Amino acid sequence: MHANFNDREAHTHLPLPIARFREAARETIYEQAKQFNDVKTVSVDDSWFAEKFVNGAPDTMANYVRLYNDDVDEMMGVLVPSARYRKGHYAYGKFTVPQPHGLHTDHSAEDPDGAGEPICIARIETLGTHYLAGDYKAYDPKTQSMLKALRYWIAVPEGEPENILGELLKRETLKTIPVNRVMLMVAGNSSENTQVTQHIAARPPDGGLHSAFFQRQYKLT
Repeated sequence: MHANFNDREAHTHLPLPIARFREAARETIYEQAKQFNDVKTVSVDDSWFAEKFVNGAPDTMANYVRLYNDDVDEMMGVLVPSARYRKGHYAYGKFTVPQPHGLHTDHSAEDPDGAGEPICIARIETLGTHYLAGDYKAYDPKTQSMLKALRYWIAVPEGEPENILGELLKRETLKTIPVNRVMLMVAGNSSENTQVTQHIAARPPDGGLHSAFFQRQYKLT
């Protein structure tokens, strides 16, 4: 993937941890997230940088996001030299309801001709994201039907989506990304040379959980 990121066989081995948050950093980020009883989601673009670091005083979370951005950009410069920043966001606070989408990919609607692209995500302390492991094409028809249940959050002959989620986690067809790690995976639009990472957010328990989530996606040049 260093020379050619769009290598489908290599993609079947992702997500891959490429860094770990230091204890002091994750504790500070988590404590900041615990100050909020709702979820704050912030896009990272030029206006964000100007608002937080040029025209105003940055808050604690923005400072850590900037460090994350700088460090991940530097790592991507080594791992995938053709990668350039496309878009990103972060979210933090108390997550009380499941995400509105089921099993999904992060795509590039703004670049329909784009294929697979690097994306780095991190969850702090709780709610590690679940992902579909291995080669998607190798799954049998019954498993494919179960995945359809998670993709559209509908009942299928194999059962209800809530039960199927638990079953596929038990089988390790779905695995869980560890928290406090920077994970490299595949975003973008599908092509024959790519396998875009399919993933689903962990479902918080009754009463919710505090967490923080960082995401940074790249285009290839």
